[in-house]
Amino acid sequence: MTAIDPARTVSVVGTGTMGQGIAQVALLAGHPVRLYDAAPGRAAEAGRAIAARLDRLVDKGRLDAARRDAALEGLRPAEDPAELADSALVIEAILEQLDAKQKLFVRLESVVRDDCLLATNTSSLSVTAVGGALRLPGRLVGLHFFNPAPLLPLVEVVRGHATDRAAADRARATVAAWGKTPVSCADTPGFIVNRVARPFYAEAFRVHEEGAADPATIDAVLRESGGFAMGPFELTDLIGQDVNNAVTRSVYEAFFHDPKFRPALSQQRLVEAGLLGRKSGRGWFDHAEGAAQPRPHTAEPCAAPDTVGLHGRLPANADVLHSMIEEAGIKVVHDRAVAGQDGFIALPGGTELTLADGSGATDRAHRGPRITFDLALDYRDCARVVLAASETVPAADLTAATGLFQALGKKVSVIGDVPGMIVARTVAMLVDFAEDAAGRGVASREDTDTAMRLGVNYPMGPLEWGRSIGYDWVRRVLRNLDDEYPGGRYAACQPLRRRAAVEESLL
Repeated sequence: MTAIDPARTVSVVGTGTMGQGIAQVALLAGHPVRLYDAAPGRAAEAGRAIAARLDRLVDKGRLDAARRDAALEGLRPAEDPAELADSALVIEAILEQLDAKQKLFVRLESVVRDDCLLATNTSSLSVTAVGGALRLPGRLVGLHFFNPAPLLPLVEVVRGHATDRAAADRARATVAAWGKTPVSCADTPGFIVNRVARPFYAEAFRVHEEGAADPATIDAVLRESGGFAMGPFELTDLIGQDVNNAVTRSVYEAFFHDPKFRPALSQQRLVEAGLLGRKSGRGWFDHAEGAAQPRPHTAEPCAAPDTVGLHGRLPANADVLHSMIEEAGIKVVHDRAVAGQDGFIALPGGTELTLADGSGATDRAHRGPRITFDLALDYRDCARVVLAASETVPAADLTAATGLFQALGKKVSVIGDVPGMIVARTVAMLVDFAEDAAGRGVASREDTDTAMRLGVNYPMGPLEWGRSIGYDWVRRVLRNLDDEYPGGRYAACQPLRRRAAVEESLL
């Protein structure tokens, strides 16, 4: 399917920040653009704002002046929907209210030709429901741009239940021609990004609610060990606690209160208190001018052991620690592998140092003292490693474990003994959510990973991450978490269980 000809008119209805951004993208792609807003004078005001942004791009050398002039010649405000009659595509970016969107599209359908493509930029409503009142619902598609639309490359192209395949294909080809990266998805709550991303916030909030670590430490761990661009506490302060909480609640309710999507009480309390983040001056953190920012917990320097034991092979991507320890000048004494048992590092005092597996360190006290270390995106490159100790660990062995990772050039955070720690439980849940979405046909595996890399800037697509660390390990983490927290939140989805079983059979 070919893209809409750049000579054809694209209209944008709703001229807030998102509508202006979409209009700017279409303008610079060469289309004549019509702006319409129900509030008198708002469309003309938006046109002036777009012109000012293009002027700034020219001043910064990011846009050619001739291209700016050509774009602005094609920009026209409209005072009535009837002026959009010649549109080949109309994109709606009004408030997130179903009845308002339905009324708008019914009005538009009475104006534009039958071959005009209609699109909603909704991020939380059902595309199927938006198009349900139309005479020709097959031509309505979701085009979910991310804010700011001129800068962020991802666009989710959403097929409603009644959307014609040709309409979705034409929409995808068009946004690709505009220089964006489209991903196709079915009309499911949250689409791809807002569906799959829920655990990134939820698991961090749960670790905090259980008292295992403070927000600054959790953020630092997910950045410096997990490789995420921002931590969930600082990110939701940026997004707005009310906005993030509303999306979470919307997805939770749309999935009929599935426990996997349950909102966090701690975030709800922030919203109720009006602590919405940067826009209110305070959220998880204090954003007042000059306010001191909390620092993550980082252990003081400790002496590294001279010798450690290595029993078997460390799981997931932690096996590289073997060579890293030897490179640091610490002697490694090898022991034979035990069939069916993950490897571990033996500290001088007899404590086992193991990769987090979804259970708490204390839950295996019958095997002796145990310290767990958290998953890292890449143990060679990460800046921080996280430890949690069982109640029976001697202080000397916790000091030795801390010194061991410090000898590898890592900052160390010691947190409370919480099942799954921080990165391990977060990544395992992201993999599970992505496998569930792909397995249900929400999106292709490639589009699912692309959406998460570009839409929320993850260091790796969750499905790629699952392959990298091993589906069997992910399944075990979730199984142990499910034992620790019964109720279904951590029950691995069927597609993940199948992949783990196949992986296990090939070993």
